[in-house]
Parts: sequence; structure tokens; C-alpha cells
Amino acid sequence: MKLRPDETELTGEWRMVGREIEKDLTARRIEKLTQTILKRLGTDPSGWDTLYRDPDDGRLWELTFPDSDSEGGGPPRLAFLEVDAARRKYGAIVGSG
Repeated sequence: MKLRPDETELTGEWRMVGREIEKDLTARRIEKLTQTILKRLGTDPSGWDTLYRDPDDGRLWELTFPDSDSEGGGPPRLAFLEVDAARRKYGAIVGSG
């Protein structure tokens, strides 16, 4: 369940099953990671993108919804973000760690 050191990006997918949206395993994993393992640091100025820190290795992870014009914001994408890029986008919430 935890993020492996070799992982840098997880992209979920959704598909329609009848009238319901079904999340694939990756989308469900992203949901679980952001709810139970990763530490939420805050959002960008738009309020849509969220920055997390992995408590195990300190890496920063960004939760986005690349297909945001889809109903419900579309499937999630969780991607590693370098500290400098995170500071530019998220500012002070990145901290010094």
C-alpha cells in the first residue's frame, strides 16, 4: 500500500459500469494513500491541487485531477514533486523539511 522508493507517479482511471463510475485499483490506492498515509500540507491558490508529504521518506506528492472537466473532477493523479517546484507553486506550506 505505501509508496515505494521507485514510484514517482500514480494515475487512476475511471470507467462507467452501467450508470455508476467504477474506480480502478490505482484510483482507490491514491484515495487510501491521501486519506490514511500521506500527510496533507495544503492546497495551491486555486484550491484544486493538494500537496502531501510522505512521512516515511519526506518526499512531496501532489494530488491533481488532470481530466478536471469530467464529472466529479475526473480520476486522480498523484505525482512526486521536487521541493523547489513545490515551493514555487505552494509557497510557505512546503516548509524547510
